[in-house]
Amino acid sequence: MIRNIVIFIFLSFVGISSNAQDLTRILFIFDASNSMNGKWEGATKIIRAREILNEAITELEGVPNLDIALRVYGHQSPITPTYQDCNDTKLEVPFGPNNHSKIKNFINMVEPKGTTPIARSLEAAAEDFPDKNARNIIILITDGQEACDQFPCEVARKLKSKGINVTPFVVGLGIDLKYLNDFDCIGRFYEASTLESFRKVMKSVISDALLNTTVQINLNDTYKKPSETNVTVFLYEAGTNNLKYTFMHTLNFKGNPDTLTVIEPTMKYDMLVNTLPKVEVKNITIQRNTHNIIPAYCPQGKLVTRIKGPTKKTEVKVRVSQAGKSITLNVQEVNEVQNYIVGNYDLEILTLPRIYHKDVAVNQSAHTYIEIPGSGYLKYKTYNPIVGQIFKVDGSDKDEWVCDLDPEKLTDYFYLQPGSYKFVYRPKSAVSTDYTSVKEFRILSGENTIVNL
Repeated sequence: MIRNIVIFIFLSFVGISSNAQDLTRILFIFDASNSMNGKWEGATKIIRAREILNEAITELEGVPNLDIALRVYGHQSPITPTYQDCNDTKLEVPFGPNNHSKIKNFINMVEPKGTTPIARSLEAAAEDFPDKNARNIIILITDGQEACDQFPCEVARKLKSKGINVTPFVVGLGIDLKYLNDFDCIGRFYEASTLESFRKVMKSVISDALLNTTVQINLNDTYKKPSETNVTVFLYEAGTNNLKYTFMHTLNFKGNPDTLTVIEPTMKYDMLVNTLPKVEVKNITIQRNTHNIIPAYCPQGKLVTRIKGPTKKTEVKVRVSQAGKSITLNVQEVNEVQNYIVGNYDLEILTLPRIYHKDVAVNQSAHTYIEIPGSGYLKYKTYNPIVGQIFKVDGSDKDEWVCDLDPEKLTDYFYLQPGSYKFVYRPKSAVSTDYTSVKEFRILSGENTIVNL
């Protein structure tokens, strides 16, 4: 089975002193195992991995206070049905300034051969850094799971026991989420299903490694927990309509708000969360070189309208507005589950006749159900054109207008709510009010009613 390309970005913060924070070291660990000969995105995986890594290294050229290095595994000993070399890992280009071309040249000539000793490569990588007085970063590019006798989590614990704290960013292309349980002890997960999304994520994590400025958007519920998600978030330059960033808010595989690494800390922002109704946060400041949390109060519940009992019409629209406000917030279908910010809403159910519900409460993480009586089917026939109207008779002094009759039709039909009704009509050609007629009828849920006028 062809395995999927995965990137692990390990940020290793080791004894950083105040005067050493200016230096950053990035060690790239490159998978040149036999499985990299597999096909992916119109080429072999090794070709696509070269393409992505070459782009990343090119962008790092000229970055001050940055040293890079390259370790490769699976490229020295061919794998056979009876043998795999689990020690096939080597530091090919040591740390040093301006060695970008050496790394790219080696990547472009290396050919996939052997097995996948991820854990041993990580363990060996701890010795690749010249000293511990820097911000040390490991970026591992691989297409598969550990193939030897160790687990990355165990290696992470060993590194930690040596004073090296490892935190990974995991980027997987179509990877089985169950596989991530093996890395639950050490990391965050990013999923990329295409070459283009893979490229974007690579740029993002490189930016994170260099700038160390991250943003987390917490869409808080009524309990002040960041549990809300799956809505679009816009970030505008503060006080303007200049849209800078668009995100679909996401919870990561651990259920926490995803970390953003692409927001520039050079301006203030206004945030618009596209809930119903919208939530705005003004004049947001992003602090450099730290993890920023932007909270927004977005508690949501679900509103559902459903038809009770037999019916002749299953498609019903519901107009929703905030309680006491005339502006339409949303029009949703019957049986559609829609999130709304916790609060009270007015509903106009577009049946014949209309049904109104005032001050319907939507509560945190709960379903509010509104039941609609099933409609009946009315068909009328006439032998001559008529003008007229239908009214609902509710027993009070004032009958409720329902609809007008089409004077050009000799027959027509309507879906009506159950109850008592009447036609008020006269022949279209009549020139006297005396020709007015009234005919009563009754509608039952799920039943057909035919009236001859």
